[in-house]
Amino acid sequence: MRRRLLVLVLCGAIGGLAAASFAAEATTQATPPPKDDYYELFKVLVDTMDQVERNYVKEVDRRELMEAAIDGLLEKLDPYSDYISPEELSQFRTSVEAEFGGIGIQVSVNGGELTVVSPLVGTPAYRAGVLAGDRIVEIEGESTEGISINEAVRRLKGKPGTEVTLTIVRAAGGREKVTISREIIHVETVMGDRRKEDDSWDFLYDAAEKIGYVRISGFSRDTARELREVLEELQRRKVRGLVLDLRFNPGGLLSSAIEISDLFVAKGRIVSTEGRNSPERVWNARQEGTFSGFPMVVLVNRYSASASEIVAACLQDHKRAVVMGERTWGKGSVQNVIELEGGKSLLKLTTAAYCRPSGKNIHRFGDEEDDEEWGVRPDKGYELRLGDAEIVGLMNDRRDRDIVRPHPDHRNDQQAGSKPGETPGVKPDETPEEQPGGTPAEKPDEQPSEKPVEKPGADAGHDPAEKPAAEAGGDSPEPDNGSEPAEASEPAAEEKPAFVDRQLEMALKYLATELARAN
Repeated sequence: MRRRLLVLVLCGAIGGLAAASFAAEATTQATPPPKDDYYELFKVLVDTMDQVERNYVKEVDRRELMEAAIDGLLEKLDPYSDYISPEELSQFRTSVEAEFGGIGIQVSVNGGELTVVSPLVGTPAYRAGVLAGDRIVEIEGESTEGISINEAVRRLKGKPGTEVTLTIVRAAGGREKVTISREIIHVETVMGDRRKEDDSWDFLYDAAEKIGYVRISGFSRDTARELREVLEELQRRKVRGLVLDLRFNPGGLLSSAIEISDLFVAKGRIVSTEGRNSPERVWNARQEGTFSGFPMVVLVNRYSASASEIVAACLQDHKRAVVMGERTWGKGSVQNVIELEGGKSLLKLTTAAYCRPSGKNIHRFGDEEDDEEWGVRPDKGYELRLGDAEIVGLMNDRRDRDIVRPHPDHRNDQQAGSKPGETPGVKPDETPEEQPGGTPAEKPDEQPSEKPVEKPGADAGHDPAEKPAAEAGGDSPEPDNGSEPAEASEPAAEEKPAFVDRQLEMALKYLATELARAN
């Protein structure tokens, strides 16, 4: 039986959500089981559903039954095959594109109050002067008291060009109404170590040694283009060494991983895929546009998966970079996303596995031992495994750096950045109320951005995006693209010591040694 299917090639999964890229039409051909077996098996399924519909003690929705049957079927396969229902479709497409219609803020719910964790730089909320720590008490005149994070996201998002009016209680005191026009919001996936005064990222970590630092939180459609722009900027600043941080990166688009690998490798194989009913596909590097002439370190940890493993393995096999940190997750399977019901729902099905340039396996099926071949191991002498408490500290430190914090004349600076002819919609409302300063502490199990994101768990049986459960009851925060921002600090008698990133320190020490040897 031949079927022509529009497929999306996937290479990464975040708690059931994955990033995807459109591929050309694919033709699938498989030998079906004997017709009699099909008939008998389907008859059992249909008879069972019929009995449930007619005789179960309570009425059950037919679609719920069918979707439960599909979910049960896919659970027999692997953790990455999944059914995307019509209700989940919008959220899935948002994860694919790393774009959505909204105002551009990360939010959390603290004690029943909807709180701004951080505006996203350059977005409508940022230009309108919305600040970290502001409490949104009304959306379109409706109170947000006791609102859930998913409901808040639903009410904040909307079609580009539409407006939403928020009533905000400022962290520094005062109450205002802000009317903001929604736009397509792009979630940044290429970040530096710290922000500049204008809130953009500084990618030159060590100005004296000319060592750059780039953190990639996910592989979206624009990640490769944005990384190329950063590398061109670093070239202009005479960069002599680079740290590429892929820790906590759960994956994304296969095409993005290939493009990024191609930025650093001039020739040879990048990755290949092969499946039971899929012919081998090979992607090779091209010399044009390659960034070379400087030593590199790729940082990975046990939550680096899929597309991030492709990049790390490619640069390691070609000896373009030294891989440091921890052994990666081991997610080396490829999912096709097949349209169902004319595109109203989707089937995400594992159809192939990919191999690194050396031909070695990456995927861990679950029963492999530690001494078997899976994932990406750090280069010899450069493995540094962090304990769970240190992993949580690293996540908090990185999230803290992502937050766009208020600084002197911040709101004036933001509003001055409005589009030509645009007047920020900030209007005084009621009598100012005194509010405690600073960013309220956020609950680690609340989701932070205008698009909900699946969050991590603790053990190897979970999805690669998952994190140690030490952060929250059951679920804990996710890194990156849309990652949950750090808990805000409250005035304390003693300042906490700055977190020391030992893995990054190891990378910087290696690069300094290499540069000294070159000199």
